[in-house]
Amino acid sequence: MTEWIYIPLKKASDIDVSKPLLNAFKSIYSGTSGQKDYSDIVESFSKLRKNALWKAFEKSESALEILYRYYDQVCVLEKKIPSHELQIPFKWKNAFGGKQSLTVLGLGYEKVCVLFNIAALQSMIAVSQPLDNDEGLKLSAKLLQLAAGILNSFKGSVMSIIDSEPTPDLRPETLEALASLMLAQANEIFTFKAIHDNMKDTIIAKLAAQTEEFYFNTLKLMQKEIFRAFWDKDWIHLITAKQLGYKGLAEFTQSKVCKKNNKIGEEIARLKVAIELFNSALHESSKLRFFEDNRDKASRRLTEVQKDNDFIYHERIPDAKELSPIDKVAIAKPSPVPEKFSSDFLDIFQELLPSTVYQAINNFESAKRDLVNSEVAKLRNARQLLNGTLASLNLPAAIEDVSGTEIPQSVKEKAVAIRNAGGIEFLEKMMNELPDLLQRNDDILNEAERMLNDEQSSDDHLRTQFKERWTRLPSTRLTQQFRLNSQKYRGIINNAKNADKVIKEKYNEHREPISLLCMAPDTLAHHIPTGAAVTESGAVNELRSLMESVATLKAEQDAIENELQSKSVDSQSIFTQALVNGELENESSLVVGTLDKYYSSLKEQVARSLQKQENLIKFIQIKHGEFSREQQNSGSTREMMLCKLAGAYDVFIELKGNLQEGIKFYNDLTQLLIIFQSKISDYCFARKTEKEELLKDLTHNLSVDNQVPDETAGMQRMTLSRPTTGGQQLPYPTANQGGMPVPHGSFPPLPSTYNPYNFTTYVGDALPFLGRFENVHFLKVNIANPIRMLWKFLLFIQFILFPKHNET
Repeated sequence: MTEWIYIPLKKASDIDVSKPLLNAFKSIYSGTSGQKDYSDIVESFSKLRKNALWKAFEKSESALEILYRYYDQVCVLEKKIPSHELQIPFKWKNAFGGKQSLTVLGLGYEKVCVLFNIAALQSMIAVSQPLDNDEGLKLSAKLLQLAAGILNSFKGSVMSIIDSEPTPDLRPETLEALASLMLAQANEIFTFKAIHDNMKDTIIAKLAAQTEEFYFNTLKLMQKEIFRAFWDKDWIHLITAKQLGYKGLAEFTQSKVCKKNNKIGEEIARLKVAIELFNSALHESSKLRFFEDNRDKASRRLTEVQKDNDFIYHERIPDAKELSPIDKVAIAKPSPVPEKFSSDFLDIFQELLPSTVYQAINNFESAKRDLVNSEVAKLRNARQLLNGTLASLNLPAAIEDVSGTEIPQSVKEKAVAIRNAGGIEFLEKMMNELPDLLQRNDDILNEAERMLNDEQSSDDHLRTQFKERWTRLPSTRLTQQFRLNSQKYRGIINNAKNADKVIKEKYNEHREPISLLCMAPDTLAHHIPTGAAVTESGAVNELRSLMESVATLKAEQDAIENELQSKSVDSQSIFTQALVNGELENESSLVVGTLDKYYSSLKEQVARSLQKQENLIKFIQIKHGEFSREQQNSGSTREMMLCKLAGAYDVFIELKGNLQEGIKFYNDLTQLLIIFQSKISDYCFARKTEKEELLKDLTHNLSVDNQVPDETAGMQRMTLSRPTTGGQQLPYPTANQGGMPVPHGSFPPLPSTYNPYNFTTYVGDALPFLGRFENVHFLKVNIANPIRMLWKFLLFIQFILFPKHNET
């Protein structure tokens, strides 16, 4: 009945999406979803991609449904992975042929290309429908309007999504022209439907007039200067033919309206215009039998009505310019892009959180961590102050020294605790681990930074070499987040180095008294000087009571710290529900409110404990003053040693905790840095793939470039020809006998793998007339050695001129 145009499909490269996805999930969700193995669902996604992209070429509705499902999955995945977390080099070729392709990192580009293919496949299925029944007409019109809506939906955003020069099929101008074409064909379907249903001529004329306008707009878009030699020439002829043909159909159908209204003169004028337009359309494309049939009908009617007018009506026939324009009605409109294309979509990654929820949880966990660390730091600083005060006052050892020669009970308990904890050897073992752990993290970060620097250096070098032809995005724009994270990790490592230094200094300062506490009780007793025994008094009893209060206070503070650190908050449920309720927009207030709900009582307990400790220290200092005035042993060497031992115990406990935290910190940091390095490795691999593709295109263009260096550049022109053997071109050039290339002068840039002097020629190929000498063994000559070539050539000439002499 008519000819149709469908949009060709883009072709995607088969790439590995599994490894980058697994790295991204490991980086993002390890803290929120546990150590779940995502291998199976990632493999399912990879299979879905392959199935969707290659099934599309079957051009069936089932293939379209698979493509729908894959697009929906990409959209869902895009909401669950921040754009900077995923580095996959998606490569797609230009749909309109040629070797043009584009590789871009990110799901946004993949989504645009899949959306383009959905529109293309919809157009293919639409134009393959039978137009002689309602089902075919309805499906065709529906798909064409959907395709128009899809192409219109991203024509304004495609440049920002790709953020580089797109392939010609994805340029906004191309998308606009294709959307206009789909809309014109959809309105054409409605015109067929009106004809098929025998609707009124007035309606058919309006539909045909609107279809003509749609094709006129499409033709105007496709004939822009930017599309010179871009479209298939048959497309332009066919669209021109349809624009003329539907204008003719509108006039022909309107002439029928004139006939019913007895406007014979206008009918004749419109029939003449219609026949002329039909003829012009058929001149553009002879395949449109529909217009040919209507032209024949119009011609027969014109002959008939002219005869009647000549003999009966004698009406004036108006000029074509005097005819009133035909009203238009546009039924075809671009359909909005549905939120979900697939009717039975099942999210492969349904267990993963949306990125907005993930970000909110991250912000909450960060705020929670800061709050807990702040409150714990208050408790620990208070504990250090309390221990330091007691150690400086030699409490409780001073009130336990009832003999003046034996080790006080509190010192014995502290010595036993240190020995049970592993003693000074345990501290030294952990301290010896720190440098190796630090170096391991430093090496991982250095390697990650090296990969980034090497990739950027390569990109900068090639950008300098190829200048404006190096069209991909600069590395500096793509690696901003990587660089920022690298600086943060570097700062963390530097802070850790400072912490290691502080720990080492504190250890060296208290090493001797800690070593004493590690000794056996008898040996320890020999290192403690003797002194006067404590005298029982009211101050001693009150100090003993205060020491019990100190023990109680420490237990309370330990319990508060433990509760602060172990407090569990189901942040995932809280923020997921907030997303459902639409409350996630006010994320900061939600975070503050949640923290206040779960931690306000603990913060109050910390404040009360600190105030209680402050009052307790005041009473202890007062009573110790009374105690010192009563006792004779105050300020003795024994008291000083006991004070030092008490302080050494506190330092041991502090160092042990710090070292354990340090080792855990370094091990946790290693895991983070490994993930960070893996993501950078994925990025560098993706950029390497993109670089190789671009270099391949550029070097291909250079290899077919026939530009010859100017004679003024100090070198002789060399004409290259391609000799033929059996009608086929050989893959290597041969040098004309008129000259040799000179290894200097101005050459166009060449790829590093190509040496312009490293090719060979055969004299037999260069001199085909010598082929009659069957016994001649042609010499392979390397033109990089002109003297040797000349010598062998002279020997060859001698062989030809003096064959008998050569035989001897």
